[in-house]
Amino acid sequence: MNKINIGLCGLGTVGTGVVKILREHQEELFHQTGCSLEVKKILVNNIEKERELQIAEDVLTTDVTDIVNDDSIDVVIEVMGGLKSAYELVGEALKNGKHVVTANKDMLAEYGSEIFHLASKHNRDIFYEASVAGGIPIIRTLKEGLIADRINQLMGIVNGTTNYILTKMDEEERQFDDVLKEAQELGFAEADPSADIDGLDAARKIALMSTLSFSMPIDLKDVDVKGIRNIELEDLKLAKQLGYTMKLLGFANRHNGRVEVSVEPVLLQSDHPLTSVKNEYNAVYVYSDAVGETMFYGPGAGSLPTASAVVSDLIGVVKNISLGTTGKSYVKPLYEKELQTDEEMFGKYFFRLEVDDIAGTFLEITNIYTNADISFAKISQVPDQSKGTAEIILVTHQASKAKIHSVIQQITDLPAVRNLKSVYRVEEGE
Repeated sequence: MNKINIGLCGLGTVGTGVVKILREHQEELFHQTGCSLEVKKILVNNIEKERELQIAEDVLTTDVTDIVNDDSIDVVIEVMGGLKSAYELVGEALKNGKHVVTANKDMLAEYGSEIFHLASKHNRDIFYEASVAGGIPIIRTLKEGLIADRINQLMGIVNGTTNYILTKMDEEERQFDDVLKEAQELGFAEADPSADIDGLDAARKIALMSTLSFSMPIDLKDVDVKGIRNIELEDLKLAKQLGYTMKLLGFANRHNGRVEVSVEPVLLQSDHPLTSVKNEYNAVYVYSDAVGETMFYGPGAGSLPTASAVVSDLIGVVKNISLGTTGKSYVKPLYEKELQTDEEMFGKYFFRLEVDDIAGTFLEITNIYTNADISFAKISQVPDQSKGTAEIILVTHQASKAKIHSVIQQITDLPAVRNLKSVYRVEEGE
């Protein structure tokens, strides 16, 4: 095959980047694939809209059937976003014998099993590198680069919006609402930032990565999610004093065949490599048996980084077409889903409490931890004489999540505890 025809669905930030790369890198792409790559049709909402790129009018269409029903189109690239409409488009494309490249982690998190089944049934490829961490080739690494290894843990900054917000709060000592507004003005955050700041975007990505890493069908509902909406500047200041930096992390761990998957604000020891990942950048830290510890770092979004991942997937599809090996990229998970219980999940935790500054209060609190067999790594108590209160900071040693939940309930029931202000997981990288 000397020519591959492409149907591009979406001409926004990423779609525009895809067209640019295909135009500007034609010689290199032909050298890699032995084929010319031509965008035959582009699905858009409005043909008349002014665009950054000059595109022939007969290439543009508002009718999805012009792409999914065109027998001459070999590969459909879906970068338009959305859920149901994107799923229906991708499904029809696969049924009609087209290979698919997508950047849509929302669709994959919701309909992934159905899409992968369709691709396998119709002997077609479905590639999705750009759906996680933009230009970082983490999906390909998990599927191919570390395929001979056994991955035990993933820990990653996979949402640029929240990383930008936490970086600015930490380094410039600014409040959450102030930085969020700036992020929206700069285009790092949507007008409705809920998916980012409530952790849902990161949860979709960690679910995809966990499925690949552990060969286990992890769904979005299996991810324990906590966002950064309620984080206070004082939390970050206190964390820094104790030698920690806060990041919103996707976290996945496998122990004795059972898996824990979460997204939450985590206090990282300040010399951990992930603390150097700032602003809108992403990084994924992988722990495996053979290789040990590896970190993958780069821009998590943007027109050209994400488009680069899309075009890399396109090249993968084209090579498979040439070799006659399409439809073999998806491997059904080997293991049945086995999730850890709260009794099996262990971690260190940071507690920040406001209490009445009266005799016996601290003893009451420490007794609760002692009775739960939880010891302390760090303790700080700062009185506020003007209010008659004290702020207590505790960092525990390893304890089960079940015991931590029990302690939280008992502490909040104490009359002397005015407010349990925050509880965060702590990772010190042992």
